[in-house]
Amino acid sequence: MVKSFKIEDTAAKLVEKSTLLKVLNYIDTVDLKTPVLLMDGDRIKRNVAIIGSGIGNCKVYYAVKANPSTEAIRFLSGLDVGFEISSEGELNVLSGLEVHPERIISSNPVKTVDFIKSAYSYGIRYFSYDSLTEVEKLSQHAPWSNLYVRLSIPNEGSEWPLSKKFGVEIDDALMLLTKAKERELNPMGITFHVGSQCNNIYSWNIALDKARLLSDMARDMGINISLINIGGGYPIKYTKSVLTVEAIETHINKLIKDRFPDGSIAVHLEPGRAVVGDAGIMVSRVTGKADRPDGEKWLYIDVGVFNGLMESIGGIKYTYITETRGGGDVMGINTGIKQNWTLAGPSCDSFDVIAKNVQLYEPEVGDMVLILSGGAYTVSYASEFNGCRIPETLIV
Repeated sequence: MVKSFKIEDTAAKLVEKSTLLKVLNYIDTVDLKTPVLLMDGDRIKRNVAIIGSGIGNCKVYYAVKANPSTEAIRFLSGLDVGFEISSEGELNVLSGLEVHPERIISSNPVKTVDFIKSAYSYGIRYFSYDSLTEVEKLSQHAPWSNLYVRLSIPNEGSEWPLSKKFGVEIDDALMLLTKAKERELNPMGITFHVGSQCNNIYSWNIALDKARLLSDMARDMGINISLINIGGGYPIKYTKSVLTVEAIETHINKLIKDRFPDGSIAVHLEPGRAVVGDAGIMVSRVTGKADRPDGEKWLYIDVGVFNGLMESIGGIKYTYITETRGGGDVMGINTGIKQNWTLAGPSCDSFDVIAKNVQLYEPEVGDMVLILSGGAYTVSYASEFNGCRIPETLIV
C-alpha cells in the first residue's frame, strides 16, 4: 500500500526533495520495523564533497560521535574523509573496518589511559589536550605524538554550547605547549570549538583571533604552530534556515588568510552534524493517543528521548511529518486541520517527553511519523532503557 504524508512547503524546504523522495519510495517498497533511521547515501556524498572545500589546505575528519553506526562509518570509509574519535568504542568501529590510522585523529582533551594506549598502538599520532595531567598521560603512553592544545572560546549563537567543559585561556595554553615540548612531545597545533549547531558566523572571528595571538606567543618560546584545528559546529536545518557551508567557509578562509598570511598553516575540520544530520530521516510509528484532563492532546511514538531523540531535551527542535490514511499524492499538499500535540516517546518514564505544542495533522495508531534531519546525535545517544528498541541505521 502506498503511504500518504501531509507535506507542506515549509517542511519541504528543510530537507532536499531527493532525500525525501528516496526515503518515501523506500518506505513503500520495504516492510520496515520501526523505529529506523534511513540515511540518504547520495546526500552524505554531497556533504562530504562540499564541506572543507572552501578552506585552503584543509583536511576533513568526520566526528564519529555524530553517528557511530557501522553502516554509516562503512559508507563514509569509502569517501575522501578522515575520522575524529574519542574512545575505544569508536576506535573499535574503525579498526573493525580496517580504516588506516593516518585517517584518524583524536580531539577529546581528556582521554582514558586505555584509549591512549590503544590509539597509539593502532598508529594514531594526533591528539588534543588541555591539562597538565593529559601531558603526563600522553608523554608516557604516546611519546612523540603531535599535540594540539584546546582554547576556550565563547559559544554564543550555538544551540548546543560546549565552552565550559573543555579548553583553557591563552596563558594556560602557552604553558601547556611549553610543558608538552619539555616532555618530548610535539606541540604543533591549536584547536577550539565554537559550539554545536552554531549560527553566529562571528564566533570564528574570536576563535581565530585567540589562535593567532597564542601562535605568536608560542613562536617567541621556540614552538612552531603549523596546525589549526577549527573543530565542528556547522549548523543544519531543523525547523528554520541556517548559515550555509559556503558562507561559513568563505568567512573562515578569509580569516585564516588574514591572520596567517604566510600560508603555512594546515587546517583540520571536524564536522559531524553537517555530514550526516540532514541526510537522515527517522521513521517512527504512532503507538498511542490520549486527551488529558488539562486539555492537552498527547501523541506517543516508538522513538523518544532515551532511544534516539536525546537532543530534544537540550534544545534541538525537529520537524515532524505524519502519515495520513485516505490516499493523496505522496508529495502533495493536504489541507486538513492541524492540532497542538505533546509528543512523547515509548518508555514509561515521565521524562520521555520529546516536545510540546507541536502542530501536527492527526495520525492513527500504527501510522508513521517522519522526523526530518535525524541523522546526527540520535542513534549515538540511544539506549535500550525500558527495553525500547534502538533505531537501526540503513543507507538508502
